[in-house]
Amino acid sequence: MSTKFRATTLALAVGVALGTAPSYAAEEAESVKEEKVERIAVVGSRGAPRSVNDSPVPIDIIGGDELAKGGNTDMLELLKGSVPSLNVHSNPISDAASLVKPANLRGLSSDSTLILVNGKRRHRASVIALLGGGINDGAQGPDISVIPSSALKQVEVLRDGAAAQYGSDAIAGVMNFVLKDDSDGGNLTVRAGSYYEGDGDTLEVSGNIGMELTKDGFINASFQYKNSDATSRSVQRTDAAAFDAVGVEGIEDPAQVWGSPKIEDDYTIFINSGLDLGDNKEAYMFGNFSERDVRGGFYYRNPHTRGGVYSNGDTDEDGNPNLLIADLDGIGVGGSCSPVNITTDNVLTQDDYINNVVNDDNCFSFNEMLPGGFTPNFGGNIVDTSLTMGTRGELDNGVMYDVSGSVGMNESSYVIYDTLNASLGPETGRDFSPGKHRQLEKTFNLDFNKELELDSISYLMVAAGYEWHAESFEVTAGDVDSYIAGPYTDQGFGIGSNGFPGFKPESAGVFSRQNYAFYVDVEAEITEDLLLGAALRYEDYSSFGDDTNYKITAQYNVTEDFSLRGSISTGFRAPTVGQANYSNVQTSLDGGVLSDSALLPATNPVAQQLGATELTPEESESYTLGAVWNIGEVFITLDYYNIQVEDRISQSDKYSLTEGDKAALKLAGVANVDSIQQVSFFTNDFDTTTQGIDLIANYSTALFEGDSVFSFAYNYNETEVDSYSEVTGDFKVSRLENDLPNHRATLTWSQSYDDFSFFVRGNYYGEYQGVHVDYDATIGDGDAALLFDAEASYFINDAFTVSVGAQNIFDEQATKINRQDGGDDRAWGGVYYETSPFGFNGGYYYVKATYNF
Repeated sequence: MSTKFRATTLALAVGVALGTAPSYAAEEAESVKEEKVERIAVVGSRGAPRSVNDSPVPIDIIGGDELAKGGNTDMLELLKGSVPSLNVHSNPISDAASLVKPANLRGLSSDSTLILVNGKRRHRASVIALLGGGINDGAQGPDISVIPSSALKQVEVLRDGAAAQYGSDAIAGVMNFVLKDDSDGGNLTVRAGSYYEGDGDTLEVSGNIGMELTKDGFINASFQYKNSDATSRSVQRTDAAAFDAVGVEGIEDPAQVWGSPKIEDDYTIFINSGLDLGDNKEAYMFGNFSERDVRGGFYYRNPHTRGGVYSNGDTDEDGNPNLLIADLDGIGVGGSCSPVNITTDNVLTQDDYINNVVNDDNCFSFNEMLPGGFTPNFGGNIVDTSLTMGTRGELDNGVMYDVSGSVGMNESSYVIYDTLNASLGPETGRDFSPGKHRQLEKTFNLDFNKELELDSISYLMVAAGYEWHAESFEVTAGDVDSYIAGPYTDQGFGIGSNGFPGFKPESAGVFSRQNYAFYVDVEAEITEDLLLGAALRYEDYSSFGDDTNYKITAQYNVTEDFSLRGSISTGFRAPTVGQANYSNVQTSLDGGVLSDSALLPATNPVAQQLGATELTPEESESYTLGAVWNIGEVFITLDYYNIQVEDRISQSDKYSLTEGDKAALKLAGVANVDSIQQVSFFTNDFDTTTQGIDLIANYSTALFEGDSVFSFAYNYNETEVDSYSEVTGDFKVSRLENDLPNHRATLTWSQSYDDFSFFVRGNYYGEYQGVHVDYDATIGDGDAALLFDAEASYFINDAFTVSVGAQNIFDEQATKINRQDGGDDRAWGGVYYETSPFGFNGGYYYVKATYNF
């Protein structure tokens, strides 16, 4: 690398790292920026930005223009099409996981990937994925969906462990979202689309504008506003169909919806700014404000069998369930209510029901209020905001510095509709606000680096720094009716808003911790052909103590066109404050039967009665070995990776409390023990080894009298659970190892002319484990699939562009449920396995218009 080029890239280090272009850079540096910005990455190195060719670790660069062609309005879905090692699952009926979709890089949980914006740590979401599809159970990662493509210059995906450089969460890798920094011009885009099935209509308006901030700075503003209708890929549940057939009123078809949630008033604003202070110094500031409302489906409540609402859980000698009947004047007061056994297909027509309930004003059953059962809807309002401010530049002695402070907040206000608090009896409301979660993070960074000149080597960079980080997880209690134990609690009626009980005042509070870190990072070009790097980071947490991690990297140029590279590193992921302190009740399937279970902190006496211990960090060791080829216009990288993670954190299996457990807990003074059916908790309880191969190839050429770019990306990934205990359970092990496809690949052809362009992408997904409703008896084989996306654009003039496109053009369907236990495939109303790696909604088409100015 020439001295001249190194000088220009060092000048660009300020700008690219912050998403800004330093006004003091020479004209030649600006020229390099224009040619190299899509090939230069800041992430992975504390020194000058490096081209993808020169990086000793694998990095993907996805340009903003490429993201804009994706046709999707969700950032996670856009990235999934460009990064094969990234998997994103749709999560219908998944509690809070349906509000913030988790993503998996290299088969690890969503909170094992560190998210940066302009090189600065992004705060995590307040949502904990309680039903996260096995791999993400209990994960609490950042909300990437709030970042619009209109705001981005590029996305850098570091596919390598980087905890020694960036701290906790970087076990699988790092994603750095680099914001646009233009000081003039802009664009406005309107996009509308719908699924082939005729639902899921989406309307999006987005834009970007660059403005001068005096003659020495800039402000770049981006916005996105969208609405997305819900989808349904459902069939009528077997039990609901049976009730409808015998004339029960109030049965919806479908009674339970499996599909994507409805998203309303989803808007986000991002601002990026920089100001030249002179003397090789500048100030910068960027941040966002985002908000959206989400509403999705929940499980259908059967009017014969739903415990705590319609059934008391007992049966007669013939196995017929007993109807749950409220004695309105109280047990032992006045008249009593005679029992009713459900002996027919419709209890409403039974004489004993009519005589003992309908004709007795002192006796009440929810069959009178909701004869066809009910299906709650779950949703919430999500607010996300952040602000980062700092200054950076060069001291007189040549030391580069960067001082910054960040604050980020994500708040989820939950709402559950069309349900009830059974313990309130006939006085119950139908809609409830169960409470809020808020994640607040503050970060201060002080970073230094300097290039040293030594006669014995070509280049030496030394970096060092300090980071202080504080985070808090706040739980706000719900409205009283969402959690109160009403007057009919002692008669067996369930407490709280059914499906998602509100957070009680005793569970509310602010839980916090702080940590600080020191790091040193060295990068040396021993010769023109050999690059070595080493990083060491010490981190201390107020909650569980300290941790030290290292990383060693190397790249050797065998020839001018071929090089070898590799890395060895250790890492860690600290348990989040939310994971350590969160408690709630959720509805899920256990053995095919809906039941309410309590998720408790590992320090709770109930959890400890079942063997829980206080959470500790996950620890990782990883290494990569790869090669880089440049053969004319062909660029190829091949990398093998191996990631071993010990003491992984996840949600345990659900345990039913024995009478002995309950007795011991009562002696310990634990309240409301009798109302708890099942218990789960977060635990460090299993070790995994994840290994795989990434193959990336790009080729540019002139073809068909236009310019062509071909891009191929392939990922092989497998995870093996090395050790676990019964707390984790065989079913979860199977999900960790088999839910994601081992093989993923994409092949993209982009063609451009003066007034027309198009791209076609093939997406291959290998076989996967089909699972439905988190129930082991539904496990089946998910088929491999090949899907195609395409977009064509016509440039009317320099300002206006119109485009049409489609995702999954040929409407490839996910694998249909085929239960291996001989059970009814339609029992819970779904059509396709939830674990389909390409979703279950089918083909989607769209049109869009863009105005550039």
